[in-house]
Amino acid sequence: MSSIRINPFPIPDLLQALEKLQQQQNTATLQLATGSRINQPSDDPEGASQLVQIHDEESQVDSFQSSIGTVSGLFSTADSTLSSVVTVLQRAISLGVEGANGTLSDSDRADVAAELSGIQTQLLSLANTSYRGQFIFAGTAETTPFVLDSTSPSGVRYAGNTGTNFVTIGSGYQVQTNLPGSQVFSGAGADVFQSIQDLITALQTNSGIATAVDEVGAAFRYVTSQRVFYGNASNQTDSQSTYLNSEKLNLSQQENAVSATDMAAVATGLSNGQLAANATLEAISRISQSTTLFDYLK
Repeated sequence: MSSIRINPFPIPDLLQALEKLQQQQNTATLQLATGSRINQPSDDPEGASQLVQIHDEESQVDSFQSSIGTVSGLFSTADSTLSSVVTVLQRAISLGVEGANGTLSDSDRADVAAELSGIQTQLLSLANTSYRGQFIFAGTAETTPFVLDSTSPSGVRYAGNTGTNFVTIGSGYQVQTNLPGSQVFSGAGADVFQSIQDLITALQTNSGIATAVDEVGAAFRYVTSQRVFYGNASNQTDSQSTYLNSEKLNLSQQENAVSATDMAAVATGLSNGQLAANATLEAISRISQSTTLFDYLK
């Protein structure tokens, strides 16, 4: 016949059980607060390692998205600027056609030339547009790209360089972010500032106006073609942004699969643990009040 052994000193065991219950409650409370079952490596070493990798990838995606946000603003500003240049050149062509009218007096042509001088100043300002403190059309230089120069036939000199910038928007994926102003505003047989200066001179001398108008028209078509670069670059970044958003969602789902807490189960466990802790405390209290084992067994 087996005998039942009763521990005459149960309080140490009860205190140890109570400490374990409190640890479990702390863990459950933390999981409910963070929504994650892995809040330190010891919770799940393998899962914690996976989370580190996922977080690294998320950080890289965030960096790419930040770069895209910056260059998207640059592309938008550059395209908007060139759109204004095209509009101004259209006005210059209209003025040139008006000035070619043989019925205009010298005074009338002088007025047209004066307006074209204003357009010349406007074009200079547009060519020196900056974005976040950097000149868009200066190449990689940090200086004002176009400056007035009376020694230049066009009256304007390019002070930037022919460098181009690139930004990484994906793993092994870079996009060119700019065209140097020397390319944007001057091509074979098409120079924005030279064409305007030639039209002003033609109106002032009443000679070769039609030819000068054609020259401005060539500059107009050339700048229009340069806008294609920024349109294509914007399309690339938009497409990459869509991909990165999808990748970010995928990483979030991976993180959730690795570490997400079963909130209902943890909440139930926390409630049950609280009941168990209360029962243990009550048992300790009863034993502490007993003077003998027989008092406890009553």
